[in-house]
Amino acid sequence: MRRDVTRHDARRAPGIVAEAHQLVATARQAFPREPRPRALLADCARRLDQPLRVALAGSLKAGKSTLLNSLVGQDIAPTDATECTRVVTWYRNGSTPSVTAYAPDGSTANVVVRRGSGTHGLTFDLERLNWNAPGPREVDHLEVEWPAAALANTTIIDTPGTSSLSREVSLRTARLLTPDDDDRDMAGVSIPGADAVVYLLRRLDEADVRFLEQVGAGAAGAQGISGPLGVIGVVSRADEIGAGRIDALHSARDVAVRFAGELERTGLCQAVIPVAGLLAFAAATLRQQEFAAFEALAQVPVDELSAALLSADRFARPDIVLPVPPELRAQLAERFGLFGIRMAVTLIRLGVRDSATLAAELTNRSGVDELRSVLDVQFAQRADQLKAHSALTALARVLTAYPGTPADQLLPRVHTLLADVHGFAELRLLGRLRTDELPLPADDLAELHRLIGGSGVAPHLRLGVPFDADPRIQRAQAMAAVRKWRARARHPLADQFTTTACLTAARSAEGTLSLLPE
Repeated sequence: MRRDVTRHDARRAPGIVAEAHQLVATARQAFPREPRPRALLADCARRLDQPLRVALAGSLKAGKSTLLNSLVGQDIAPTDATECTRVVTWYRNGSTPSVTAYAPDGSTANVVVRRGSGTHGLTFDLERLNWNAPGPREVDHLEVEWPAAALANTTIIDTPGTSSLSREVSLRTARLLTPDDDDRDMAGVSIPGADAVVYLLRRLDEADVRFLEQVGAGAAGAQGISGPLGVIGVVSRADEIGAGRIDALHSARDVAVRFAGELERTGLCQAVIPVAGLLAFAAATLRQQEFAAFEALAQVPVDELSAALLSADRFARPDIVLPVPPELRAQLAERFGLFGIRMAVTLIRLGVRDSATLAAELTNRSGVDELRSVLDVQFAQRADQLKAHSALTALARVLTAYPGTPADQLLPRVHTLLADVHGFAELRLLGRLRTDELPLPADDLAELHRLIGGSGVAPHLRLGVPFDADPRIQRAQAMAAVRKWRARARHPLADQFTTTACLTAARSAEGTLSLLPE
């Protein structure tokens, strides 16, 4: 996940971050001799200065680690069902690769990283840990530092499956994202550890809905803010929905639309995107030997190759005569899946002539580029707002848990910020617009979506003009948008949702206008 830092982002967002910093600092002064609230508030302050925290969550074997690898573009997360997939793992940017295990008491141990042969990726060895304190320890969580551009402005948190057969394993994810009364510290303070969530779905069942409702309740908290600010749904392993057929992603997109209708209507997700994570990662790490194998397979008659691709086991059988060795065929099936093999061969038959072009085409068809775009608009470009929301929500909970100090007078302002900050309103409206219809012409709907940041938060993106457009033209368009959408909001036949949406667009245009030079 990358972050495009624009002039707009740099000049607008720090306002809410600066005020959140000031409120947290003032609150800390009210607890000079109480270590627990001071520690919690210190964590609030640190979060404002750290990269955005995005958690990958979902049911067991939903493909979280595979999706993480595809987003980062490197093999840094173990994907096999080892002990390391049963604990929360934080992936941060670092100058050199390292993996550290943390015990509940804060003790640490370096973790040995083993790289398997062939198609087998990384494994974190948790069997032999040398703790920096005497005695055996249970692993609370892992922290991975890795030099990766995608982690420069985003910390990704890989969580255990929410539907694990082990209740303790599932609770590790719940404690991070939706801590309840049973998981709070002694003072009763519950502070989620992530600023935004990517939730992976293979099917939409009651457990998924219930967990997303808990995430939403965590975002709302005692402040009564409706709905989570940063939750994106991913129909993961999308290539499997169509049984690996060449049209599998079309089937997955239909499923995503159905899931989106159910989740976005209730405010549980802002978007639902189908992604074939296995294909995305394989495309990002495509090898020349694999490209040559696809070229050879493209020369096989269609019916003959289709018969060989009835299953992964059949495709790798030595008695199936194909111009690619069985061992390499097995590797292709494990890395790309049947869908990826069919797609790669089809693209070569249609004219792809080099590995770089094939990798780009496969990446595009995997859905990961669409997911990156949504994550950029919804999360990365609004990182400061999401971090401020997390810090302010945590601050409100700390002050509620420790009443009777001068810091109590900060609560009204904190509640006002959580309810009224315009960036939060834009995020909520973007989520509703994906399912709720406004009685507006298509061009006006597109303009409203653009104004509230649906295509990016930079002024030229909101106004729909080139990056180098004359500032006078941009100011004229922004002022026209303010007048237009305020007039729309005053229409006597407009319902409440339409009025609110139009006022939000007008305020977005005003904010854009304030950033443009005179």
